[in-house]
Amino acid sequence: MIDVSCIIINYNTSKYTFEAVESILKKQNEDISYEIIIVDNASKQEDYIQLKSNLDALNLSNIKLIRSKINTGFGAGNMIGVQHSASCKYYAFINNDTLQISTNFLKDLKDFMEQNPDTGICSPQMLDEERNFRVTIDHFSTIKREIFRRPILEKLFPKKYLNRKTTYNKPTKVHYVQGSFMFVEAKTFNEIGGFDRNIFLYYEESDLSWRFLKQKNKNTYLIPSIEYIHYKGISTKKNIDIKIEQKISLLYYINKHYGWLHHQVLLKWYIIRYFFTSIIKPKYWKLFYVLLIGAPLSKSLMQKQRVLNLDK
Repeated sequence: MIDVSCIIINYNTSKYTFEAVESILKKQNEDISYEIIIVDNASKQEDYIQLKSNLDALNLSNIKLIRSKINTGFGAGNMIGVQHSASCKYYAFINNDTLQISTNFLKDLKDFMEQNPDTGICSPQMLDEERNFRVTIDHFSTIKREIFRRPILEKLFPKKYLNRKTTYNKPTKVHYVQGSFMFVEAKTFNEIGGFDRNIFLYYEESDLSWRFLKQKNKNTYLIPSIEYIHYKGISTKKNIDIKIEQKISLLYYINKHYGWLHHQVLLKWYIIRYFFTSIIKPKYWKLFYVLLIGAPLSKSLMQKQRVLNLDK
């Protein structure tokens, strides 16, 4: 059994993926056994070939490249990596648009987990390209959070809703951390079934941390002494389809964890909100329509993916 299996998804951004892999190799010494599994999520042929060429040049036995014939999204893509991983104590789910800057970060995260058995998930502090603070933690999604918004909840209930924009100086228990870097206890992850494959993009990390807490009483921690750079949004460009995907995932998450009534209240809230938003910004009519019909998973980008013909 190895210590850590690092899993990275590539989607048409091989340059960033290779740099992410290099940063792991440069910052981690041999005090820990690990592998790096890269899942190519049905990228264009030229992007995949470039990535494979760069990785082959490294000629390292602990690096694997797996190609999926279909873009399975974030959670399911990571689960492909899990299926090809060696038996391990921890998974490190790392975005491809990241750079590691803390020496021996895998060992330090492993040590923290072993010294704090109540921990199921932890994450380093995220920084931007200029190494400035970037928000890394968030609150579980609820009707309260979506309607009243984060700043109000943080002000009214500071103990339950930690200030996301505060710089913390010691390990801090949080609701969940951003999915750009999640260091996860493999045994618990495997027992609860890993990422929910019904979610194509967004809220996977919130869903995972919630299940760790509610099913296994395992907490999520921010470890601010360890840091990484996240370019953010390299693979996923913001547009109306992405906004639709966010709402589909959120409403699915609410229904899954809080039930039909909560789902319906939030859905109605969004229908009213985006009706008026659409009058001012017509591009939102598409989102309003999807909400009006219930934001079903059938409207997810997951349903629009096509299987690649790798023989071409």
